[in-house]
Amino acid sequence: MNGDFSLNGKKAVFFTLGCKLNFAETATIEAQLSAVGIRRATPGEVADVCVVNTCSVTEVADHKCRQAIHKLVRQHPGAMVVVLGCYAQLKPIEVASIEGVGLVLGQEEKGKVVSHIEDYFSSSSHKAYTAENTDVVAKQARSAESMDAGEPASTHSLPFVPSCACGNRTRYFLKVQDGCNYFCTYCTIPFARGRSRNGSIASLVEQANQVAKSGGREIVITGVNIGDFGRTTGESFIDLLRALDKVEGIERYRISSIEPNLLTDEVLEFCAQSRSFMPHFHIPLQSGSDEVLRLMHRRYDTRLFYNKVSRVRELMPDAFIGVDVIVGTRGETAELFDEAEHFIETLPVSQLHVFSYSERPGTAALRIPHTVSPQEKHERSQRLLAISQRKLTAFYETYIGSVRPVLLEHARTKGLYNGFTDNYIKVEYRGDGSDNAILPLHLKGWNADHTSLIAE
Repeated sequence: MNGDFSLNGKKAVFFTLGCKLNFAETATIEAQLSAVGIRRATPGEVADVCVVNTCSVTEVADHKCRQAIHKLVRQHPGAMVVVLGCYAQLKPIEVASIEGVGLVLGQEEKGKVVSHIEDYFSSSSHKAYTAENTDVVAKQARSAESMDAGEPASTHSLPFVPSCACGNRTRYFLKVQDGCNYFCTYCTIPFARGRSRNGSIASLVEQANQVAKSGGREIVITGVNIGDFGRTTGESFIDLLRALDKVEGIERYRISSIEPNLLTDEVLEFCAQSRSFMPHFHIPLQSGSDEVLRLMHRRYDTRLFYNKVSRVRELMPDAFIGVDVIVGTRGETAELFDEAEHFIETLPVSQLHVFSYSERPGTAALRIPHTVSPQEKHERSQRLLAISQRKLTAFYETYIGSVRPVLLEHARTKGLYNGFTDNYIKVEYRGDGSDNAILPLHLKGWNADHTSLIAE
């Protein structure tokens, strides 16, 4: 690289699809680019760099990623287009072949975005290239046999890339863990993100301390399978929670998503009596049928799940409980879906996040014979979404008339704020306040479009 080379003054745009972990990683990349002089482009400006952090959980996600790349190439002619994330990891050749893409990075190279951009702009050879491991990973992801074997060799020793950032939001997202060892039959995440690994408690506490010094007050703990924390360092998830709870200045923590079999009584009891962990849990169910759970290779049954949710309600009656459900997986007959729907009706939860099953190349689920039509998937989704809306409405209305602490996130217009209560009720607040303030507010009733409660 030339000694007089500089990235100062270059502009970047960012597109992220998928989970909270992806958004946290994008925000970290933005901060890293800012540190070397690359600023976020304002609306209407033509950027020099486009960063696309992709998801590949469904074919729809892949399609949205391709659409986003094509759109950015059109809007920012001549820009360096960097594509990373799960889609880039699983299908690097496909991504690299998209016209205008300049750089495709797999998981191993995700933490080296700045150095790749420096090399790109200082070089006369602006060609698409991929991280060394992605070809191998893509081939393994297409193989159902290697999925069953349980360990794609090239992702076994991927490094843990730390991430802690808020982007343009008030809440910070702290990545504590990456990868997964579970190999559910419908899922490619172990092939996209590799085996379970994590940062050390000491390093994560230091990042939380830096958030506090920056004025942050709420941290969302993110990862792929955060309850599996400790495989790299020999530590435990409960010890991480205890250590984070002691960080002065952080008033709120949320656990983004945790497997039901890893949400132990010890974790629940600690959260219930802790200083700073909010009464808010996101627990993937995926199906309310024991037979479908068996076909998915999930590590629990409906009895365990029901007992876990009931235990949350017992210890934290005000808790918001979100649940992931997949409809239309292979093997989900009409009778099994009816069984699942009935079970879900009985759950004392606050909201469902409903996903339609999408077939992924190389997954073991493809060997399950019974398939569900797109029309039937849609109809099943609508039935569960109706249950979700009833449960969410009932949960919100339970708290009308109460006073809850609300973190004001940002003003949509002058004096009109969005925010969330401790138990994750979305509110609108019009009045005196400031971004990042926590105020005790009176929840009055629904807003005009029935998406939030009005607070005073």
